[in-house]
Amino acid sequence: MATAALKPLSFYASDKLCAGFSSSYQLNGGFRPTSKNSKSLYLSRDEYLKNCRIRILRSGVNCSLLPPNGCKNLPDRIRHQKRTLRACNFVELDFVTTCRDTKKKGMKLVGVKAVVDADKVAESNGVLGGVEEGSGNYDAIVIGSGIGGLVAATQLAVKGARVLVLEKYVIPGGSSGYYERDGYTFDVGSSVMFGFSDKGNLNLITQALAAVGCKLDVIPDPTTVHFHLPNNLSVLVHREYSDFIEELVSKFPHEKEGILEFYGICWKIFNSLNSMELKSLEEPMYLFGQFFKKPAECMTLAYYLPQNAGDIARKFIKDPELLSFIDAECFIVSTVNALRTPMINASMVLCDRHFGGINYPVGGVGEIAKSLAKGLVKMGGKILYKANVTNIIVENEKAVGVILSDKRKFYAKTIISNATRWDTFGKLLDRKNLPKDEENFQKAYVKAPSFLSIHVGIKAEALPPGTDCHHFVLEDDWKNLEIPYGSIFLSIPTVLDPSLAPEGRHILHIFTTSSIEDWEGLSVKDYEAKKELIADKIIGRLENKLFPGLKSAIVFKEVGTPKTHRRYLARDSGTYGPMPRNIPKGLLAMPFNTTSLNGLYCVGDSCFPGQGVIAVAFSGVMCAHRVGADLGLERKVPILDAALLRLLGWLRTLA
Repeated sequence: MATAALKPLSFYASDKLCAGFSSSYQLNGGFRPTSKNSKSLYLSRDEYLKNCRIRILRSGVNCSLLPPNGCKNLPDRIRHQKRTLRACNFVELDFVTTCRDTKKKGMKLVGVKAVVDADKVAESNGVLGGVEEGSGNYDAIVIGSGIGGLVAATQLAVKGARVLVLEKYVIPGGSSGYYERDGYTFDVGSSVMFGFSDKGNLNLITQALAAVGCKLDVIPDPTTVHFHLPNNLSVLVHREYSDFIEELVSKFPHEKEGILEFYGICWKIFNSLNSMELKSLEEPMYLFGQFFKKPAECMTLAYYLPQNAGDIARKFIKDPELLSFIDAECFIVSTVNALRTPMINASMVLCDRHFGGINYPVGGVGEIAKSLAKGLVKMGGKILYKANVTNIIVENEKAVGVILSDKRKFYAKTIISNATRWDTFGKLLDRKNLPKDEENFQKAYVKAPSFLSIHVGIKAEALPPGTDCHHFVLEDDWKNLEIPYGSIFLSIPTVLDPSLAPEGRHILHIFTTSSIEDWEGLSVKDYEAKKELIADKIIGRLENKLFPGLKSAIVFKEVGTPKTHRRYLARDSGTYGPMPRNIPKGLLAMPFNTTSLNGLYCVGDSCFPGQGVIAVAFSGVMCAHRVGADLGLERKVPILDAALLRLLGWLRTLA
């Protein structure tokens, strides 16, 4: 988990200083390794810093030491942490605390934590474009740089909007971020990447990257997931749809017709979505245009909008074990069973894995967010890291800006929150004035559980040849599917991209649902002991089911709990999105991007269409379109807008 990465620091931008690095980041003394995780940077006492910019951030350093109009020796007795931006050839130093001079005569030692390599990180920390407090010339401020927020930001920047993204952490991506440790590059969240193909209209990640001139190399995954289920049921979801259906029918030959009917409807929904240009469902001109161009497809989507996958499956399938398998399929999508998974969500995922396939980005999932962040800057947008938004400024019943934890204020015409709706309306806004539609949302949905994540480095020989990348394990009882620690999802991304780990090693990313309540009220000692105990049990289950001798092959292990997710991802209770309290009417109750507060929009997994990479990317595209219309960057008819928003609000009350 991201626990091991560089800890967030609440600094603010202050003075600038020129640095003595060439564009290749070399210095006379250079970097000198002192351990696996750190390097030392030696500077002579007369070494001037030039050719690169340094942002000096709030610290114990007196800013009077750093004149804004020229170079100066590196201040005495300073330890700093290093981050760089490859595209702009500068090194960024955060001065955080003091350290002793080295014993070397005439030299000073500056400790550098080697968390993110110089040639890999993509961040600006506010240096690019001169982000200044009080700037009021932004069209949109985006709170958070998860995939939904970055897609919304880049799409708006492409339309010509002036966009500022504020990210609490030190790198972009949120749940789709990464961290590095001991030569391993770990994905923070899932390694199953949907929407990343080169065809169709649902390849939203590919489209978002292309919009800002970016393209990533990908590695096709021959299988989506290998299910290991009760009663020794083993189902491999092949990339080719025909191979998957053949395998599933071989397990349930008496349900062949029902299997074809259910997955056939999934394809009917998917093909309807995939045939349309995807924009905001809250923009009437777009809706009318799509209806006249694609009336049959629009009617199909409207028909299935209020329906759930479990209800559809039960119309055609009777075998309880096959229905339980479909529950497991949906659980991966939504962390709930098929009866509570909207049919549209299930169809997007269950078909895209065959239409475009699962494609893993070379270098890890974090490359997506890093590329989007670079693309945003290239299009004129700005991104500020270690910018912890604590409040949304409301004036005359309109969202007009934000306040950071260090009291800086930024203003914009529109505010887009990529935080969860619980964080947005419960923390960033005064909960006493919770809008009625948000009250209704929180009555219909609860926070989905978080996860216990275990990142492991193992000796490569522990895995048999031909091991699949993704596994879902539920050994004994179907009833354990949704309970904490009941089922296990396992990703082994080094099966696809060996460069993520040192030679002769593999990465295992193991996660299982867990509630934050299970981790509250513990002492530090008890908390650490409980992490080790539960992780050991989970790894033991994988050892018994999949990989004999797994424990003895472990050379690195790090465990993250729901508290870790809450801390580093700024998600209330560490939740990964909303979960219906009861059986929902499909997606009917899910809110879109607009809110009842003028100028405030939401994006991400607590908006339509919900959880998952492809879903939050869709949310980002829709949000950018709606905000663009409100900013005058898209065609807008105010009377129709108001009528449509009232209609959508009324429809949500029916759910």
